[in-house]
Amino acid sequence: MTDQNEVRLVKRAKQGDMHAFEELILQHEKIVYNVALRMMNHSEDAKDISQEVFLKAYRNIGNFDERSQFSTWIYRITANTCIDEMRKRKGRQSFSLEEELESEEGSMQRQVADAGETPEESMLREEQKSEILQALESLSPEHKVAVILRDIKGLSYEEIAEILELTLGTVKSRISRGRNQLKQEILKLREQDAHFIRHKRGKEGRQ
Repeated sequence: MTDQNEVRLVKRAKQGDMHAFEELILQHEKIVYNVALRMMNHSEDAKDISQEVFLKAYRNIGNFDERSQFSTWIYRITANTCIDEMRKRKGRQSFSLEEELESEEGSMQRQVADAGETPEESMLREEQKSEILQALESLSPEHKVAVILRDIKGLSYEEIAEILELTLGTVKSRISRGRNQLKQEILKLREQDAHFIRHKRGKEGRQ
């Protein structure tokens, strides 16, 4: 969608044109869902968050500052909605190592090889992806959203600063700390896996 077309749609949506608003949402629904999915790690939660984001956008479209891009505004609503929901849930749920990890293509248990990949390469790629998603669960909502926007969605530091309404320095600091915590968590997960394998082999050897 061109910037000019987006500007026209926003102006019409502000005037109460539901079709214009729906077209804006259609252009951004995948972005909203994917960010929510990475943040919440569950497809049904991501769908619920997406609906809440679109409802908030509809209610507040009149307050949208047209000097910003609509995508930036939608990203901000999505990030804040996810952070709020994660804070509400804090302490009320735990992450299960046995739970299937969700991705845009489905659960992480499904291993679909890219063209030219050997089965071993495909399995390694999926294990690494699963490892990262699992490690993301250890981050605070604030660090998690910053890492997702930068390393998974590929946004610039400047774009993230605008979306989260933070200084550039704060964004860089959160991403750096989030990445360091991710590395530590991945190492911890690998140690746990190695311990489990050693324990299992020792148990089988005693049988």
